[in-house]
Amino acid sequence: MQLTKKIYAITKLLPADERYGLISQMNRAAVSVPSNIAEGSQRITKEGMGHYLRIARGSLVELETQTLLCRELFSVCSDSITLPILNEIQELKKMMYSFQQKLQSDSEQVCT
Repeated sequence: MQLTKKIYAITKLLPADERYGLISQMNRAAVSVPSNIAEGSQRITKEGMGHYLRIARGSLVELETQTLLCRELFSVCSDSITLPILNEIQELKKMMYSFQQKLQSDSEQVCT
C-alpha cells in the first residue's frame, strides 16, 4: 500500500487536464495491486490466489509503463521522483513472481 500512497502523491503533481487520463489510470492501477492481493489471499485454493497475483502483476506492469510515460511527458516527474518508484515496482514484481512459483510448485507436489 506504500506504493499506492506514492503514486497518489505523484499524480497530485500532474496537470489538472490529466485528471481523466494519466492521473486516473495511475491511481486505479496503484489501487488494483494491493486490492487483488487482498482478494486473492481470501481464496481457498492456491490456484485462486495465483489468479489474483497474476492480475496484480499485470497492474504493476501497467503502473510501470504509466510511470515511465509520466517521466517522459511531465517535467515534474523527474528521475529523482520516478526511479525509486520504478525500483519498488521491480521488487514487487520479483516478490510476486517468486510467490506465484512457490504456489505453483506446492500445487504440483500435492497432485503427484
